[in-house]
Amino acid sequence: MDIDGRTALVTGAGSGIGRAIALRLARERARVLAADRNGGSAAQTARMIAELGGEAAAVAIDVTDDAAVQRMMESAAQRFGGPDILVNNAGIATGTPPFPHTPSEKQARAIAVNLTAVIRCTQLAIPLMVARGGGVIVNIASLAGINGFALDPVYAATKGAVVMFTRSLAGLFETSNIRVAAICPGAVDTEIWRSAEDPRLRALIDQIPYLAPDEIADATVAIIRDESAAGKALQVAAGRAAEFMP
Repeated sequence: MDIDGRTALVTGAGSGIGRAIALRLARERARVLAADRNGGSAAQTARMIAELGGEAAAVAIDVTDDAAVQRMMESAAQRFGGPDILVNNAGIATGTPPFPHTPSEKQARAIAVNLTAVIRCTQLAIPLMVARGGGVIVNIASLAGINGFALDPVYAATKGAVVMFTRSLAGLFETSNIRVAAICPGAVDTEIWRSAEDPRLRALIDQIPYLAPDEIADATVAIIRDESAAGKALQVAAGRAAEFMP
């Protein structure tokens, strides 16, 4: 898909990977609706896009609130006519104490943000994209969803499910001209890592190489443009060339 002139909706756009993606899509001349639970951060992303000469709006949203998600989609349609591009980026770690001692409400919250919201946002975006002749949906998963992650198995499970959800929607490209693809990054230099409380995770952070958020933004642009990327998951790890899962 040619990004120029399209409308992109990015969740978790108030910081980190989501902000980098929103800014990059704006540089590619997309109109951007920046969505984030922190409305002030979303608004700051929109201002940054405006300073680049782009067009953007912000929405404060908890992606686990179904009524709010519906309003977000309606806003994208009413304000910009879109979305043509949806980036399901919002995500959280399960937190402390580590599994199996993690409280059930923390596990439920991670599942709701990382998986259920991805499914629901995709479900609501599809008819809007069909009305516009097609679109691209990019789900930000994780290498943890491919390789596992002993320090947060619930997080890994949600990201693995996102990969399988993405693969299962490959046929939408033929039936509706909607491509669904996933990006599976390794550790990215974002707040989700920097704020980790688990001492085992803190020790790991000091040892591993990081990706920059802009590298995930680059991968997002590449996958939006790649007409062969339907139902595929792109692995992005520090120091290695990006490659699709077999």
